[in-house]
Amino acid sequence: MVRPHTHLHPPAPPAAPRLAVSLILVRDAPADKADDGGIEVLLSRRSPAARFVPGAYVFPGGSVDAQDARALAGADARSDQSAQDLTLAHAAVRESLEEVGILLARTAEGAWVSSAQIAAHIDRHQPLAPQIAARGWRLALDAVFPFGHWTTDRDYPIRFDVPFLIASAPQGQQAEADGVEQFDPLWIRPAEALRRHADGQLALVYPTVRSLRRLAGFDSAEALLAACARGPVMPPSCPRAGLVQGREERFMEHELPFGELALVCPDGQLAHELAWQSEQPVALLRHLRRLTAPNAGVMTGPGTNTYLIGEPATGYLVLDPGPDDAAHLQRIMAATNGDIRHIVCTHSHPDHSPGARPLQALVETTRMSVPPITGMASRPTARADSRFTPDRELASGDELQLHGQAHGQPLGHTLLAVHTPGHAANHLCFLLKEDALLFSGDHILGGTTTVISLPDGNMQDYLDSLTRLDTLCETHGVEFVLPAHGHVLHGARQVIAQLRSHRLRREARVLAAVQQAPQGAVDDWLALAYADTPRAMWPVARHSLLAHLQRLATLHPQFGIERVLSA
Repeated sequence: MVRPHTHLHPPAPPAAPRLAVSLILVRDAPADKADDGGIEVLLSRRSPAARFVPGAYVFPGGSVDAQDARALAGADARSDQSAQDLTLAHAAVRESLEEVGILLARTAEGAWVSSAQIAAHIDRHQPLAPQIAARGWRLALDAVFPFGHWTTDRDYPIRFDVPFLIASAPQGQQAEADGVEQFDPLWIRPAEALRRHADGQLALVYPTVRSLRRLAGFDSAEALLAACARGPVMPPSCPRAGLVQGREERFMEHELPFGELALVCPDGQLAHELAWQSEQPVALLRHLRRLTAPNAGVMTGPGTNTYLIGEPATGYLVLDPGPDDAAHLQRIMAATNGDIRHIVCTHSHPDHSPGARPLQALVETTRMSVPPITGMASRPTARADSRFTPDRELASGDELQLHGQAHGQPLGHTLLAVHTPGHAANHLCFLLKEDALLFSGDHILGGTTTVISLPDGNMQDYLDSLTRLDTLCETHGVEFVLPAHGHVLHGARQVIAQLRSHRLRREARVLAAVQQAPQGAVDDWLALAYADTPRAMWPVARHSLLAHLQRLATLHPQFGIERVLSA
């Protein structure tokens, strides 16, 4: 767990969310010359006087009332709906009626009630259940399905915990807004709503935008409802907000910036810039900054992350000084005031270690001290551009420490080395023990999987190292992973599990390719196993394919893979 006093921002506990519900009403869109079908959804405009997102177009919805749990008798329900499900469905149906005049109810004969019947017999602002019972109608709660679940972002002063439900709009009913809370009901295709929002013509809030993007992927109301009948089609989310070139943007849990925002702004403070640049270090904690080298590319993403660990009272440890780039090394010196106690390399690849010796020389010149270069020496299998010999050889279990005092209090930061071969034979990951932060080098990357290139790389070693890291994360309670390329990742053990699953799924495709073309060559198997990958990436993917084949040759000698590898 990150030490609380190391956070950049003072605690700002978010407001407690209130339970509410939203109902997405859908119907098949009429075919026309411009578009031959798809679905439409019902949006309406919130009052400009509303306290929460005034003037935005939203799905109907509102708070869950006590009456919603008491008014379930006489409603149609499915066997898979719990009491809570039915309470939420009742609230959604009630709010739909109140706000836009659409009522999910059936007559005694089983037909949908009509707009004329609603107008004649239902007062939209009186308790619904007794009015339904008096007519012999039944609420169609069985027609309501889960779609998603949103919790309002932490930076909002008013927050809601909102299951998003979905139902087909009854045929023949017309939407009519109440003119108090909601105005201007609008049936619109999801893609058109998104286009108008992008053009500034339709105000939408973030959960509505993301829901519309998901809805746009369905061709019919029937297909959409069939998918939702199997469970929510969107993952639950309480998004986080950050800045991208000064502009506010929000991110769901599966999106890469989310983890970094969780580390830097745990209470949802809208204060962290996410755009990549190489000019200034980015503060992640009081004693941790990231300076990205100016070597962005296909293999390096936004660039190699150099991590600066420490503070003025302890001096600094530089993790992965990066390439031998004079400007980058000068920025490291400026950010640390040259007070560098350790220069550490996760591995010897040319985007990670070549800056170590020149940086050491800069420190020696300016401060007359020589920080040791630490890491693991490259193996004989390393490429010519990846030769590396440290001043101090590290092995699993070795520690590097920084010590100091500030305001009479001792300070300390301890980096634990863990040998993780696979991407490279001399690859090390590091645990910042006091904060349970995992620095993963290239073993775990943000947004992509690492390349395993023979002979220095090894797929079995890679998988074994993932197991070792998973145990480390479990033992130390690691939540955050800081990769050598990309943003901070959260949910360390889940990230590791996903990486393992991805590798094994890919390996299954490689094995299937071998079985499909037993007399084939490597490039034949590449085309089959990586058919879902852009052809431009096949030369890179070929390296990992060979690493998978090497492992498969051991696991399945009956397929004769070894003959191809040794050819």
